Amino acid sequence: MRMMLRWSLPVERGNEVIESGTLDETIQGLTEKLRPEAAYFYLEGGERAGCMVFEMTDSAEIARIAEPLFMAADAAVELLPVMNAEEMRKGLE
Repeated sequence: MRMMLRWSLPVERGNEVIESGTLDETIQGLTEKLRPEAAYFYLEGGERAGCMVFEMTDSAEIARIAEPLFMAADAAVELLPVMNAEEMRKGLE
């Protein structure tokens, strides 16, 4: 199932993990694990944020995906099922 991983970092903790290099390591690790079809980084509500769209085959992956962000950066994390336009058209047939 195609999923969107969204996260945001508290400002103070975000500063710490950027200065230490931990954020870069965490994002690289997630990118290697998830092999996302897209990844974006932005500001949301005054905090650093990002999202990745990827395929998830087993719900047991949720912990493996979210825990690095929780542990490394005190991130708020969301996982959302998503569709592309072709999948939406198919679903509406």
